[in-house]
Amino acid sequence: MGVLEGKVALVTGAGQGVGRGIACALAAEGARIAVVGRTLQKVSDVAQEIRDRGGDAHAFLCDVIDPAQVESVVADVVRHFGSVSILVNNAQTTVHGRLLDLPEEDYLRGMESGPLATWRLMRACHPHLAGGGAIVNLGSAAGVRWDPSGYGGYAAAKEAIRVLTRTAACEWAADGIRVNAILPLADSPALEEWARLSPVEAGEYLATVPLGRYGDTEADIGPAVVFLCGEASRYITGHSLPVDGGQALMR
Repeated sequence: MGVLEGKVALVTGAGQGVGRGIACALAAEGARIAVVGRTLQKVSDVAQEIRDRGGDAHAFLCDVIDPAQVESVVADVVRHFGSVSILVNNAQTTVHGRLLDLPEEDYLRGMESGPLATWRLMRACHPHLAGGGAIVNLGSAAGVRWDPSGYGGYAAAKEAIRVLTRTAACEWAADGIRVNAILPLADSPALEEWARLSPVEAGEYLATVPLGRYGDTEADIGPAVVFLCGEASRYITGHSLPVDGGQALMR
């Protein structure tokens, strides 16, 4: 039996990249997976991949920017699986640009898909998570870089998520809900696109990673989420865990 046997995990942005890796890792440890995303083909493919491996997964459509869809998808997941015991807030629209060049609509999209969607999903799942549930939100090392120039909008959204994480951990501990965040550095479609558009910057960044490589979404990032959702981390809450080969220095 896996360490998450009997758990139901709702993972947003699970149709590709880090979300897919996390969903597969949770499923490998026995969790039933609600594969949530806004592209039907992608979430359906991941759900089928998990089932082909012997797991239990179902695809759900949801654009986390839409509050009505957030409420609806949580209700649909509970209706299908009977409960939600793990929430992973991974979905996020990436926005880049220097502050004077960043369009306001792009900045707002980053905030709506990141901290606002995270807040809405945590609140919608709270009644189901009470009494032993776990939440893992995704932050980013962009928020703790000494110089986030060019990534301020994205970094601001990710740091807001870390504040929400710490606040929920404190406010909901009495409800039996643990809330943590990870700061992953993984070989994902978003990172591949960054490396294609900014190869010199990406190469310089990789040179600052002590372990000398990007993480694998399933083999490196996924197990950290499994740990934070399992009994082995029952005394850990409100924590931000870099999963990045040693690149970030948390203070």
